[in-house]
Formats: sequence, C-alpha cells, structure tokens
Amino acid sequence: MSQTDDMEDSTAPLIEHLAELRTRLIRAVLAFLVGIILAFIVAEPILQFLLVPIEETLRELGDPSPTMQYTSPQEYLFTLFRISMVFGFALTFPVIGYQLWRFVAPGLYRQEKNAFLPFLIASPVMFLLGASFAHFVVTPLAMAFFLGFADVPSIIADLMGTFVSTDASVGAGPAATTANEGIRITFFGKVNESLDITLKFIMAFGLCFQLPVLLTLMGKAGLVSAEGLGNVRKYAVVGILVLAALVTPPDVITQGILFVVVYGLYEVSIFLVKRVEKKRDAKLRAEGYFDDEDDFGDLPDNDDT
Repeated sequence: MSQTDDMEDSTAPLIEHLAELRTRLIRAVLAFLVGIILAFIVAEPILQFLLVPIEETLRELGDPSPTMQYTSPQEYLFTLFRISMVFGFALTFPVIGYQLWRFVAPGLYRQEKNAFLPFLIASPVMFLLGASFAHFVVTPLAMAFFLGFADVPSIIADLMGTFVSTDASVGAGPAATTANEGIRITFFGKVNESLDITLKFIMAFGLCFQLPVLLTLMGKAGLVSAEGLGNVRKYAVVGILVLAALVTPPDVITQGILFVVVYGLYEVSIFLVKRVEKKRDAKLRAEGYFDDEDDFGDLPDNDDT
C-alpha cells in the first residue's frame, strides 16, 4: 500500500466525524431556535413569575400596588427576548445534550457510557434545584434586604417629621405640617435591572449546584480523590468566599447563604467521591488486580537460604 493510500484512509474518518459534528450542531441550533420562539410566546408570564419576590417585598413594605417601569421604547422587548433566550436554552437542553451524547457515545466504551450518562441526566436536575433555591429562598431575602435598607431613611424621616410636626403644629396649623414633610424617597424599579439581579442569582446558584456532579465525575475518572479534596478544604473555603463575593450583590446575608450552600455541596462531593473510590477498589479487588495488604504479610521469609 502506497503512502497516498494511507493518507486517504486516515482522512476519510476525519471527514466523516466532521460531517457528523455538523449534523449534530445544526440540529442543536434548530432546536435552540424553536425553544426561543416557544419561550418568547410565554415570556411575559415568565417575567411576572420572576418578579414575584420583588412584588411581595414591596407589598410587605407598604406599597399596595407595586409598579415597574422601563425608560426606552425597546427596553421591554429586549427584556422579553433575554428571557426567551435563557428559558429557550433550558427548554431545549435535553435535545442539545442528546445530540452531544450521540456524537460522543460511539467513541466510548460500555463502561464509560454507563459512567457518563447518569451525570448527563443529573446535571440539569441539579441546575433546576439551584435555580429553584435561588428564586424561592435567596431572591426574596436579597430583595427584602435591599429594599428594606433603602426604606430605613424614609422611616427615620417619617419619625423625625412626626416628632417635629407635633411641636410645630400647636401654633402653626396644618399648613406648617405639610411644609415640613420634606422630600419623600420612592422606589421606581426598572424591569431590566430587576430581572438582571434575579437571573444572576439563578445562574450563580444553578452553576454552584453542579459542584457535586463535576467532582464526582472527576473522581470517577481518577482525576481527584476524596483524600485530596479533604486536604485542600481550607483553600476551598477561601475560594468559596471569593466566589460568593463575586457572583452575589454586596449583601452579607446572600453571600453567607451561598457560602453555606456551596460548602455543603463540597462536603457532599467528598462523600460521593469516597463512595466511588470504594466501589472501584472493591471491583478491582474482585477482579484480582490487587490484593489486600494483609496478603503480603503471609509470604514466607527467604532469609534462611
């Protein structure tokens, strides 16, 4: 066989792989576009659902009819389009993940397929748990902190105004009471900015909840060990604190919640990696790849020869 024939045989599989990759990418992009269109149809109810924590917080602070605003003609349309892109991707992730799996699966052994497929299923489930935790727990607390903190000067001003008006209204009448009320500070939230905070929380906690999936997969591949993760625990604490300071607003409560949750996930990851190692060692021992350490003590001594 000539050198030219060898080159043709080597390039043929590459062309086939590239054609397969192109087909999978086209299907994934088409599914993503369909997901964007479907999400855009229901984008407004999704926006109302995402703004529920702000609405409830404003009502608790005494606003009977919470109102959000937008200051440019195209702002509301772009806000709905952002929602459709995020939720369109979430809607079509099973299709995108399936296309990725169909492209990678032919090159994997049976054991590798059995190891990788559960993590492909667990990843969106953990992201959904993190997003739900962010929306139902973290976002209400953060909004209550920010809006409640912003409302403190107004409360103090009302108390001071009431105290001053009590003394002044004795001889000045109702006109003086109205003149001493001062400037009232009112919250007029913008739709895109409020949505941006909510989406940041969802993405941050959704990605942080991927930590057990990632570390367990790395442990199954032999890239990390439970002992190694335990030895770098103090560095992980510092890293989690830095992450909490970067991905959350300057709110101590929210940063503390993120730290507690991510550190708890880190400890869960160590436990899962330890289980993976025990199963792997038991399987290797059953197949006879290595014996227990006690077996080496039963060997006879050859010092007498």
